[in-house]
Amino acid sequence: MPEVVFSVDQSRSMRDQDVPGHNRWHPDVPVAAMVRPGDEFRVECREWTDAQIGNNDSANDVRDVELNATHMLSGPIGVEGAEPGDLLVVDILDLGPVPQQVGDAPGQGWGYTGVFAKANGGGFLTDYFPDAYKAIWDFHGQTATSRHLPGVRFTGITHPGLFGTAPSTELLQSWNRREQALIDTDPERVPPLGLAPEPDAGLAGKATGSEAESILRDGARTVPARENGGNHDIKNFTRGSRVFYPVHVSGAKLSGGDLHFSQGDGEITFCGAIEMGGYIDFHVDLIKGGMEKYGVTTNPVFMPGNVEPRYSEFLSFIGISVDHDTDTNYYLDATVAYRRACLNAVEYLKRFGYTGEQAYLILGAAPIEGRISGIVDIPNACCSLYLPTGIFDFDIRPTAEGPKSADRGQCAVTS
Repeated sequence: MPEVVFSVDQSRSMRDQDVPGHNRWHPDVPVAAMVRPGDEFRVECREWTDAQIGNNDSANDVRDVELNATHMLSGPIGVEGAEPGDLLVVDILDLGPVPQQVGDAPGQGWGYTGVFAKANGGGFLTDYFPDAYKAIWDFHGQTATSRHLPGVRFTGITHPGLFGTAPSTELLQSWNRREQALIDTDPERVPPLGLAPEPDAGLAGKATGSEAESILRDGARTVPARENGGNHDIKNFTRGSRVFYPVHVSGAKLSGGDLHFSQGDGEITFCGAIEMGGYIDFHVDLIKGGMEKYGVTTNPVFMPGNVEPRYSEFLSFIGISVDHDTDTNYYLDATVAYRRACLNAVEYLKRFGYTGEQAYLILGAAPIEGRISGIVDIPNACCSLYLPTGIFDFDIRPTAEGPKSADRGQCAVTS
């Protein structure tokens, strides 16, 4: 096993670890550990909400989650010799739930998928599902099942939702400026257009005093993907992947977490993956001056891992950039088109006895594939959603006899 350079006791909050992590992006978050190019090492991770979600049959915890405390990131890990302008080469060697543990924290034998309430962040289909819902998943080696979504079993593609390097002071200022300008276009919107810096519930790693105050005052929230990497939520970002991260500060300061047992393309419920704590093993190296050499200046590039479940048959749902509720056409809008593909899949699964909320949770957690299939044929963008037929223990393919509906129970709901 590689050396553990950042350890987590899953029985304690990230705030109470011997070396705490952080939940804001800022160049001054102190390095928690140092590694050298060529090193292999392990980073242990807390579940992204710091285990605010419980293994129970109520979604009240999803409804009431304190989002200012997220994401709980492990690190930063400094890399000797890394300088601004380099590319940090990160190989994902292995990752998974908390090894050999059963307990109350997500990752200790179980995980969850949540639909966030519209008032607390919402999801891709929040106008159709404005309340909070939850499904608990039990892990069986590489596969997952849920008492809240009977009839479904699939192999997960374990991956980190979030990893990245620290921003420079200039890059952080650019983030805060442009995102505030976006928020200012509709400051009362629910959910908001973005999340400005917020000291409340912030965590600044090993920083104390005025240094911590500065980090929490100006540090960027970790919700979106940005130039440093961040919250990409790419399901094929798994074992065997190689990622090339732009380096913006000395030492690179690699941080991350938000581990997922599985996820569908788009993570459409917002908390749409099977969320867990666990571990991730890395190998790192450097390409000196790599940002300029390869033109990798605004976002990382990566080589997907070759580990994924072997589903060969899919039922695919198509969406176009038309809002059928209002009969409104949008010009080549892939977001509208993928939303419609998701809604079409939800409506289809309801015919087999699932509630709309259950279908939504399935699409967020199962390894569906989302594709932009057409983006040039004016005025309609065309997106498609590929749903593996093999994840169900009954036949979902259309037949002359029609769908066989059954009582599929219900996911966890709010009281």
